[in-house]
Amino acid sequence: MKTVKEVSAFTGVSVRTLHHYDAIGLLKPDAVTEAGYRLYGDTALARLQQILLFRELEFPLKEIKEILGSPDFDRDKALTQQITLLTMKKQHLENLIELAREIKTTGVSNMDFTPFDTSKMDEYAARAKAAYGKTSAYKEFTEKTKNCTGEEMQHMGMQMMEIFAEFGAMRESAPESDKVQKLQDFITEHYYTCTDEILAGLGAMYIADAEFSANIDKAGGAGTAAFVSRAIEVYCRR
Repeated sequence: MKTVKEVSAFTGVSVRTLHHYDAIGLLKPDAVTEAGYRLYGDTALARLQQILLFRELEFPLKEIKEILGSPDFDRDKALTQQITLLTMKKQHLENLIELAREIKTTGVSNMDFTPFDTSKMDEYAARAKAAYGKTSAYKEFTEKTKNCTGEEMQHMGMQMMEIFAEFGAMRESAPESDKVQKLQDFITEHYYTCTDEILAGLGAMYIADAEFSANIDKAGGAGTAAFVSRAIEVYCRR
């Protein structure tokens, strides 16, 4: 068992940060002495590793707490996804380093902005977040739909597809914020509170997940999923 100061020295995480993690319920010590000293064992340290991996991938503390606290949290699956995301991040940084070296050597004549593109990494991160455990949005969805019959759930699904069909009808034109607002309001009313952050994640997932893309394109025509994703991106950046 290690004290807070020992854990801080061992991990590089400040004492203040460890105290904060304890205060918000993210990382509790394995034991507390009669004198009030926090003691951390292997269980707490293993959880701290998971927290730091998620933080390295820029997950908010609130999301990390929900993910790790979920009864459905799959540690092996999370590690696999973390490895993939970290590998993508490593490649992204290597591309930026290579570009910087080229600019230093040859000047800025090569106006290549491809190394700055993080869309694939962002899309995968959105899918990973959606797959981690049962978040507060999922719990809200469960509560809202617990008394719905199969027919009612099917009807809501059809209504959602009708909205995507409306997107499909305008996919050759500029995306309209009113249509995105309608989608966001529908999700909030029938499923869970759809914040701009959640909406942005859904937009990324609509094109990253083959099943989602196929269903949306089936409702609105080929290219609808990509159009909805672009419309959501524009809307969330407003």
